[in-house]
Amino acid sequence: MGNTAEEFLEASELKVFEMDHRRIINHNIGKYDVSVARGLSRMINLDNSKKKGHAIKWKVMENLDKFLPEFEANFQKRGGKVIWANDADEATREILNILTKAKAKTVIKSKSMVTEEIHLNAFLESNNIESVESDLGEYIVQLLGQRPYHIVTPAMHLSKEDIAKLFHERFGTPADATPEQLTQKARELLREKYLKADVGITGANFLIADTGSIAISENEGNARLTTTFPKIQISIVGIEKIIPSIADLDLFWPMLSTHGTGQNLTVYNSILSGPRQPGETDGPEEMYVILLDNGRTNLLAQKEQRQGLYCIRCGACLNVCPVYKNIGGHTYETAYTGPIGSVITPHMRGMEDFKHLSYASSLCGACTSVCPVKIDIHKMLLLNRRDAVNEGLVPKKEKWGWAIWKKGMLKRNFTDFFGGKMKNRILRIFFKNSWGHFKDMPEVAEKSFSKQWIERSQTPKNEED
Repeated sequence: MGNTAEEFLEASELKVFEMDHRRIINHNIGKYDVSVARGLSRMINLDNSKKKGHAIKWKVMENLDKFLPEFEANFQKRGGKVIWANDADEATREILNILTKAKAKTVIKSKSMVTEEIHLNAFLESNNIESVESDLGEYIVQLLGQRPYHIVTPAMHLSKEDIAKLFHERFGTPADATPEQLTQKARELLREKYLKADVGITGANFLIADTGSIAISENEGNARLTTTFPKIQISIVGIEKIIPSIADLDLFWPMLSTHGTGQNLTVYNSILSGPRQPGETDGPEEMYVILLDNGRTNLLAQKEQRQGLYCIRCGACLNVCPVYKNIGGHTYETAYTGPIGSVITPHMRGMEDFKHLSYASSLCGACTSVCPVKIDIHKMLLLNRRDAVNEGLVPKKEKWGWAIWKKGMLKRNFTDFFGGKMKNRILRIFFKNSWGHFKDMPEVAEKSFSKQWIERSQTPKNEED
């Protein structure tokens, strides 16, 4: 087991016994569950919409080499610039080139999981460039020096009291400030950042091939301000976010918002098709879209698992996952957490280091049942486990253990070779620390089932007269 897996197990073990964490997460996810159930009840034919979304994303992944150049050509027609980045290093290097050329010193960002994936804030800070998150949840976790906890709700792990305490310590607001007062204070602090920022950086929920546009969904309006005030806008987007047509938003916008927050639509939905055009009064003078691979083509090459790239980042699978709700988002040590993160991360960041995430699942199938594009998530987790074994990425102890178990299961004489006392002793010696430190170890019967069966089925012979 590698260091990453060991750290994951240690962090998980600590987190599951934090009662305050469990209370906050159960409360916050419970509120989402109520809203999402209400939202889904308003959809006339939910299963049909899921099937349609799955079919569209299947079409995209099978023809990615056609849709991406189509987007690029249409975006460039309106004066936009497209940059292809193979990995995080290329992406951050290209961003730094743009900022250096513009002599930029300040950046305002809207919520983007891709920028978390490439650790953009830390990179910019190391190059003496101020980068400020404008999404309230992202701003809060940035102040704490943390990563986002949840794909949709970055500060889900914090209570309103935690946030009030943070703002009191950092900005002198009342220690018992209400959520409305805290939001107002954040608005005051961020408004100046919008006005002074040299560059705005966003992600995108969708890339639209036939119009050469990006679509951004949000509830706070911060993305619109991020794309309006700065003279330069950079959007960093994973190559899997492409959809064929602007007409497809009629399906994907409601499915994203309903599964993510229970809303019919998010409050703000923007379509951006390049820099400010002649006669337009606002918008950036320059607009760049960075198309990021960063391991996505590794997953695309896996015919059975490539449907992991269908994900529209609604976060629904996280909210129903019993493992996620107990160990928390930070434990995963990845940008993409929960069930979908456990599917895609081993392919994007390396199976050897992140194979353990695919075992962090009860395989209950709840994630699959809620997915708005019908990704067979729990099956993908099993396939990842299979690949890890086939590639020999398992500890020697595990290999030996399964080899012995297989040998014993294939022949009854081997299974019954040791009696119950010896089997219990073996369990205590080899498995007490790994399996039994939080629960009682099972007691193996003194006699095996087959021996008991033979003894009970034997009857004395009747003497015949």
